[in-house]
Amino acid sequence: MMTIVTATTESLLPGDVKIVEVGPRDGLQNEATLIGAMDKIALIEQLADAGVSYVESGSFVSPKWVPQMATSTEVFNGIKRQQNVTYAALTPNLKGFEAAVAVNADEVAIFGAASESFSQKNINCSIDESLARFVPVIAAAKAQGLKVRGYVSCVVGCPYEGDIAPEQVAMVAKKLFDMGCYEISLGDTIGVGTPQSVKQMLAAVNQYVPINKLAVHFHDTYGQALTNIYTALNLGVSVVDCAVAGLGGCPYAKGASGNVATEDVVYLLNGLGINHGINFDKLLHAGWFISDKLGKAPISKVSNAMRAKLK
Repeated sequence: MMTIVTATTESLLPGDVKIVEVGPRDGLQNEATLIGAMDKIALIEQLADAGVSYVESGSFVSPKWVPQMATSTEVFNGIKRQQNVTYAALTPNLKGFEAAVAVNADEVAIFGAASESFSQKNINCSIDESLARFVPVIAAAKAQGLKVRGYVSCVVGCPYEGDIAPEQVAMVAKKLFDMGCYEISLGDTIGVGTPQSVKQMLAAVNQYVPINKLAVHFHDTYGQALTNIYTALNLGVSVVDCAVAGLGGCPYAKGASGNVATEDVVYLLNGLGINHGINFDKLLHAGWFISDKLGKAPISKVSNAMRAKLK
């Protein structure tokens, strides 16, 4: 077992934080306005120019279920890639993995859920059955020399079950880690987490997965994302998932915001004196670019405040 990190220990604020930009995939896939491949490519390239070192650039899933991701092959083939930038793809099965390999994705991601109800209602199988589907994906990735990142959804709450036991999250995270995922991203899918529930969840997961192998992926549905990120940082987490301009609604809460905005996270990190390697001005412009394409204002208080100052 790993050493448990608790909230009663001294602050473990990291000196450096890696931003995992999920806007082009997790963000856009929940946007109702379809965005063309060229605009997605432009967004990804702007993010890379801003210094973002990890961009989840597409998803190889059925376009019937996620039409926004139907252009992922075109997007990956069209990106002018930069060195030291990881262009990753979500791959739910072996077919998706093979498609990702065909376009030279640098890394792939798989996803499980901490809620049995969520798993059953969304992919019509149990948690264990869903994880079993990833065994051949991980084996194929290992053979290709590709790293695999694991996601766990509903880590503090579920739209069907309500509160999720931290021990349940820990078991799913452990299974993904033991299967070969180099990093586990813990997602508060419906954004109901608070500092206390986040502390309890991270403490449970950290019994089986080292803190430096964990990332947090908080949605801002109830306005708690930044507070929860700060809580996770103080527990030693140094990888944060976020989406430029706050892209992506929450499909389980009508009209609610989804992913925490990258601009808001970077503003927080700047205030804490934590290194992240991102040019704030270029990041703002990337967010304004995609927001204009969507025909709406960014779901980012920092972005909107900065834009208002420039007018």
